[in-house]
Amino acid sequence: MKLLLDEQRTELLANGRANAILRENGLAEQDFNPVVKLFCPWGGATWLISELDPEDEDIAFGLCDLGLGFPELGNVSLSEIEELVGPGGLRIERDIHFEANKSLSAYAKEARLHQCIVA
Repeated sequence: MKLLLDEQRTELLANGRANAILRENGLAEQDFNPVVKLFCPWGGATWLISELDPEDEDIAFGLCDLGLGFPELGNVSLSEIEELVGPGGLRIERDIHFEANKSLSAYAKEARLHQCIVA
């Protein structure tokens, strides 16, 4: 399964470009809704991704939860996520049913409260 659909990649890059322009101009970044949810079927790791770095499309920004009780906002390498292989050859999957209903910071606030991503 592809981690990102073409439409998702396009939206993630647009979000990344928009925030890059805001940063360049010293303005506050926009708090986008997550575009995609990735999860580890053999463990508790989950990622809610809201943007891609327009200068390095391998670098995604979002809410990252490795299942250790400390979800945090930050950057993650998509190629590293894609390389993960679990028991029986399981791979990281995209939640095909995920539809964001709030901003990334709202998910982060809730995740800190519950010590895991609730999405």
